[in-house]
Amino acid sequence: MSSVFTKIINGELPARFVYRDETCVAFLSIEPLRYGHTLVVPVAEVDKWTELEPEVWAHLNSIAQEIGGAIATAFNTPRAGYVIAGFDVPHTHIHLFPAEKMDDYDFAKAFAADATDPAAMDEAAARIRQHLGTDEDGRRS
Repeated sequence: MSSVFTKIINGELPARFVYRDETCVAFLSIEPLRYGHTLVVPVAEVDKWTELEPEVWAHLNSIAQEIGGAIATAFNTPRAGYVIAGFDVPHTHIHLFPAEKMDDYDFAKAFAADATDPAAMDEAAARIRQHLGTDEDGRRS
């Protein structure tokens, strides 16, 4: 059975994409720590990051670094947070988010999926895409 992330990657479920290539995708989290919270996900459905092919892991981190820079710039924060948790969805994913302090890493303070403002989510995705030079599908323009 496909993970929810595979369904998003395949277009079966909606998402706000900010990046996409043949190896990975990045889209906004529906339960963000802060607006701009992005998930970097390999196309290959692999549960544990420790089981990814080394080339895929290296690519995910390269893209995460680029997106993290875009997030920090787009939201004018001193850092982009980076966390691998992976217990909610059995498909490797890296959490990236605007971070100003350690308290920003508290997943207990994340928005509930139905508590986010759709306009703010759209704006956050647009801000990140602007810095990455990607379109609404996450592809380079």
